[in-house]
Amino acid sequence: MDEAGIRINKYLSESGVCSRREADRMIEAGRVKIDKRTAVMGDRVFAAQKVYFDGKEVRCEEERILLALYKPRGIVCTAEKREPDNVVDYLGYPRRVYPVGRLDKDSEGLLLMTNQGDIVNKMMRAGNRHEKEYLVTVNRTVTDFFLRGLAGGVPLAELGVTTRRCKVQKVSSRQFRIILTQGLNRQIRRMCAYFGYRVEKLVRVRIMNIELGDLEYGAYRPVTEDEYRTLQRLIQRSSNLPVRSRS
Repeated sequence: MDEAGIRINKYLSESGVCSRREADRMIEAGRVKIDKRTAVMGDRVFAAQKVYFDGKEVRCEEERILLALYKPRGIVCTAEKREPDNVVDYLGYPRRVYPVGRLDKDSEGLLLMTNQGDIVNKMMRAGNRHEKEYLVTVNRTVTDFFLRGLAGGVPLAELGVTTRRCKVQKVSSRQFRIILTQGLNRQIRRMCAYFGYRVEKLVRVRIMNIELGDLEYGAYRPVTEDEYRTLQRLIQRSSNLPVRSRS
């Protein structure tokens, strides 16, 4: 830690407590202290100081952790302990980690878990346009009209946006692959609903260069060194400003 210190939200993020965005909420809720004083937004932590979250001391992690998890349906992508189905408790990892972005409760598939805050921001910030790929099963026959509609951008009135153009490929009569570069709330489900389709199963199979592969349902593995090096190359010029929206 240099003489200028480190912002409290970044300190919590790099300690593996939560993302910077969640750290801001924790600070606003009065759950964070620097020494004996309740932290406020914008505070900086200096070398001689101690940080406490919910009364427990927090230390910056030195070991880099990045895990690939096959998140089951019903598990919520949050580190919030008040959520009984939170992914951190489900994973039960012996070190502090938290999810990279979101995958809604009704969906399953690849979720990355880490203690590295900058990775979260660089990977998931929508402006960086990094790819996430999904395998989607719907309730009726996939038509060319439907696929062209998804690919061309879908107006989502409830969110006040039109989705970005994306890549879509038919897999079978009721299944398709879709590659997104943004992460709007329940985006694929909303896109399908616009055309009168209902998503029956949604599996995320890839985040950038990291693939779900043959990872078993509910299991996890460390990201390999080759995967990590490629990931670092892909995010090298990405912005690390705090994430505004999660997928």
